[in-house]
Amino acid sequence: MDTGSNASSQKKASMTDRGEDLEAVLGRYCELLAAGEYFEAHEVLEEAWHPLRRRDDPLRHPVKGLINAAIAFEHLKRDRPKSRRVARRAMEGYERRVSDDPRLEEAKAAVERLRKSWGI
Repeated sequence: MDTGSNASSQKKASMTDRGEDLEAVLGRYCELLAAGEYFEAHEVLEEAWHPLRRRDDPLRHPVKGLINAAIAFEHLKRDRPKSRRVARRAMEGYERRVSDDPRLEEAKAAVERLRKSWGI
């Protein structure tokens, strides 16, 4: 019995592949944004985005937009010379992709609060 390969397979499976629902992942994304853990928020949501993309889910583009928003805030947090410009470009990706899907309302509200506080 090779338990190592099974454990490895489970680690590679994304959160939504393992049965965790997108709502829970979005809740975690919001918690991480509120804590200023923008890169981690991006990682959590990106993990959930891959299965959406693979199955051509209508939420794949709006979720990618939320990922872009988290990256924008991470650039601002790092405060490098070109951070503001890079963050604005990432926010443009958010604006192009975000939708009015009610499942995204909490995440969109979190992004908008951060946008105001960062002034972008």
